[in-house]
Amino acid sequence: MRSPIEFREYEEGDLDGVIALCSQESWTSYADDRDRAREVFAAPGVVAVVATASRHIIGFAYFQTDRAIQAHLSLLVVEQTFRRLGVAKGIISYAFPLLGATRVDLITDTAETFYRSLSHKAESGFRLYPPRTSTNDM
Repeated sequence: MRSPIEFREYEEGDLDGVIALCSQESWTSYADDRDRAREVFAAPGVVAVVATASRHIIGFAYFQTDRAIQAHLSLLVVEQTFRRLGVAKGIISYAFPLLGATRVDLITDTAETFYRSLSHKAESGFRLYPPRTSTNDM
């Protein structure tokens, strides 16, 4: 029998567990720079939430919010052995009142079916990156 799953706000002591989850997904931008990850998860306007089982971090999400209308889900990850058990939905449900927002926007390239299962309105979107400079630009 599995331990009960609990949800709570992220604490700095959770960093190793969160980085381990990101590493399992090959999301190196967090694992490669722990100091930057620590800053991101505790930045102003960020709400970060963990899911635990037996005090082991099995899920994590962080959101950016204006605490009035708009929030953005920047990252959501659940340990593979705990997927399809309601952990991701639990994280989102736990986080919503903390956000102070009326909606959450997100981008996904791997979990579209999951997000379609939630109350949502699909919109077209873009992810912008800084312009690249090349020798032809000079």
